[in-house]
Amino acid sequence: MTNPLNRAAFVAAAHTPKQLPADGGREVAFAGRSNAGKSSALNALCNQNALARTSKTPGRTQQLVFFEVEPMKYLVDLPGYGYAKVPIDLRAHWEAFIETYFRQREALAGLVVVMDIRHPLREFDQQMLAFAAARGVPAHCLLTKADKLGRGQQAQTLAAVKRDLPEGATIQVFSAESKIGVEEARRVVCGWLEV
Repeated sequence: MTNPLNRAAFVAAAHTPKQLPADGGREVAFAGRSNAGKSSALNALCNQNALARTSKTPGRTQQLVFFEVEPMKYLVDLPGYGYAKVPIDLRAHWEAFIETYFRQREALAGLVVVMDIRHPLREFDQQMLAFAAARGVPAHCLLTKADKLGRGQQAQTLAAVKRDLPEGATIQVFSAESKIGVEEARRVVCGWLEV
């Protein structure tokens, strides 16, 4: 089966609402704490090594980065949240910008919340899920870095987090490293994008 996400290519980085691509079509946003493995997850889903820049330095994604899969169909990499070394005024700017994006963006068709399986469902993750629920946008959680835990621990964490998710949100284990769950996550994203 071909992977439509293979075609994803960088088209824009927006630091202010004015820089966003025209609102229309469909978008799937990827959110997660800094260093949760968001860029690695995007790269794994798109079968590309360097589509989203991965970094050992948390807080590298400092804009909303748009990758076009098909005309007017985008994957959107949101700035990693919860990173202390980002200046407070910049962090406030991101938070206001992301909140506006969530409230007003018509094209938003789904939200992928990326969480390190060893530190799931922190305050910011819950906030992102609440944004999605408030807008009626479907949310899917990836428990990344699953290869760091044994199968039993993966299943335990999955069950525990699933209990605390808002109604309607879905969840799975995922590893960009060992490709656990990549196909499953890809199906969800492709479904939302209608590709």
